[in-house]
Amino acid sequence: MSYLPGKFVWFEHLSNDIPKARKFYDALFGWHTESMPIGDRRYSMILNGDGTTSTGIGGYGAAAPGARPSWMSYLSVADVDAAYRDALAAGASSVMAPMDFGPVGRGATLTDPTGAVFSVWKSAEGDAPDTPKTAIGGWCWNELWTRDDQKALAFYERVFGYGHDAMEMGPQGTYYMLKTGEAMRAGLMRAVDPKAPSMWLPYVAVADCDNTVARAKALGGQVLSAPQDIPNIGRFAILQDPLGAAIALIRMTG
Repeated sequence: MSYLPGKFVWFEHLSNDIPKARKFYDALFGWHTESMPIGDRRYSMILNGDGTTSTGIGGYGAAAPGARPSWMSYLSVADVDAAYRDALAAGASSVMAPMDFGPVGRGATLTDPTGAVFSVWKSAEGDAPDTPKTAIGGWCWNELWTRDDQKALAFYERVFGYGHDAMEMGPQGTYYMLKTGEAMRAGLMRAVDPKAPSMWLPYVAVADCDNTVARAKALGGQVLSAPQDIPNIGRFAILQDPLGAAIALIRMTG
C-alpha cells in the first residue's frame, strides 16, 4: 500500500434524496452505483468505467438535517487524529471527530477557518496512484472558493504542508495552485461573489464540455457558469444538480 498525503482521494454527494442524485449523475457521466457493505451498514458507491474495469471514485450519503446538498471532498492524510488536532489548533472547527468506518478507513470532518467543509481520510487500502491523464468520468481537480484567500492559504499550508504556485487573474485576484512537492493537488481562489459561502468545488473530466452541459440541462440541472475556455488547460463549466449541489466539469486540452 502507498499513500499520497495532500491528495483529494474521494468525493461524496450528500443530500436527502440519494436515488434522485444517482439518476442524474449516472445519466450525466456514465457512472454506475453499487451498494457495498461497510461494517454493519451499506454504502452507495460510485464507480466509473465500462463495467469490467470500473473504479470506485466516490459515493452517496445522507446530508445532515438542514444542510444544503453538496459534494464532500476527502483529503488524504498520514494520521487522521493528528491532522484533526492540527486543524483545530489552526482555527478550524469540528463537524465530526475522528472515527473508524468499518474496515475501509478512518476519517474526520472539519470546517476550515473561512467556512468550507472538508474531510480528512486515511484509507485502509492506500491511495490510488497519480496518473498522467484522468479517465473520462473521473475526478481531475478540486478548487476552493473562499471568502478569505489569504486566511485559507495560510491554513492549508500550515496544516497539510502544501506549497503553492500563484497565477494572477486580473480583477479576480490571484489563483493559487496548492502542491505537495511538484504534484499539483488543488486550486484556491477568492470567491467572485463575496456573499457566497466558502466551498470546495470538484471537477469531473468529460469528453465534450458543451454536450455534457446540454445533457445536464435536459436532466434537470442548472448552469451556474456557461462553458468557457482556459488557455492551454481546457474548456470548463459549472453546474448545479437537481438537488442543489455544485459541481464543475472540464474537457482537458491534450
